[in-house]
Amino acid sequence: MRFRHPDGSVVHLAYCTNVHPAETLDGVLAQLRDHCEAVRRRLGRDRLGIGLWLAHDAARALDTDPAALRRLRGELDRRGLEVVTLNGFPYQGFGAEEVKYRVYRPDWADPERLEHTTALARVLTRLLPEDAAEGTVSTLPLAWRTAYDGERAAAALTALRTLGRGLDRLHEETGRSVRVGLEPEPGCVVETTADAVAPLTETGHPRIGVCVDTCHLATSFEDPGPALDALAAAGVPVVKSQLSAALHAEDPGDPAGREALAAFAEPRFLHQTRARTPDGALHAVDDLPEALASGTLPRQAPWRSHFHVPLHAAPAPPLTSTLPVLRDALAHLVGGPVPRTRHLEVETYTWQALPPALRPRDAGGLADGIAAELALARDLLTDLGLKELP
Repeated sequence: MRFRHPDGSVVHLAYCTNVHPAETLDGVLAQLRDHCEAVRRRLGRDRLGIGLWLAHDAARALDTDPAALRRLRGELDRRGLEVVTLNGFPYQGFGAEEVKYRVYRPDWADPERLEHTTALARVLTRLLPEDAAEGTVSTLPLAWRTAYDGERAAAALTALRTLGRGLDRLHEETGRSVRVGLEPEPGCVVETTADAVAPLTETGHPRIGVCVDTCHLATSFEDPGPALDALAAAGVPVVKSQLSAALHAEDPGDPAGREALAAFAEPRFLHQTRARTPDGALHAVDDLPEALASGTLPRQAPWRSHFHVPLHAAPAPPLTSTLPVLRDALAHLVGGPVPRTRHLEVETYTWQALPPALRPRDAGGLADGIAAELALARDLLTDLGLKELP
């Protein structure tokens, strides 16, 4: 979906296909047929943007086989789909029964991460619509925080510098610009937007910035306005933003609230959980089951958990979502005289990890839910003065 910002520029809105995980090109093509086209039809659109997730094997096939790339591009065109952004965070295995900490491997100290991200950038230059001059890729925020010593930090920053030079060469060769954004996430080396400033200013490349995920922003209790202003003051670009909402428990000491939270404690994904006390201190655990069982987090302060809940369907009381944080962030991102980013992506990959009563019953139900999320995001954008384009 495309929108005209009051400054005349085009803002793109997509949804991320990591909700339909696939490891191979055939799996990706099946996603387009079975899910993405159905979402487009539900929205009554001739064209729909998707934030494509390409696992390592699929990305490698597309990067090395021109016929495979032509096949994908043809299917996108035939089904009324377009791609300006890729999700390069999960490397592989995102559809496994247990993902948890594995999603952070390989990290930016490992050569495989640079190789994969560079391949994604090359593929994206060939998938961009003819009238789109720029593409974006979101990626791991350097590494999970443990086992990240000085040697690995130096290797990661060297890899980012190498990536920047490669993106420059790609632009010279293709005429298409690709930017890459580190996606701050709780528990990682770059947990917050503030954590991104030092490595990105040290790397010092204009094609490398941040991807602001509003679920992660909220989970870390970041205030969108000051956070985004600090990035701008440091000269760190917001490459893209993922529109998402976290799980919020205002009173985790209430037995009903804890029972409701327990329904979201599931074995597949990591749900980092944070509490902020009135003195501003942030208390942290790595997963929601740990938060419920350990007593580490204070119960007299609100909790937020890294569980991407559907934008249009807040959990039942006493829980809520952090949709207000998303609204605030979006106002700062695209509500001003000039957009701070032009690539927006709804990323709710946890539909099938919801409590059983809230999960879609079939592919049609999932398409309905994703379409409803995009419709809400569309309304938020038009409320900010953007005009939906055909």
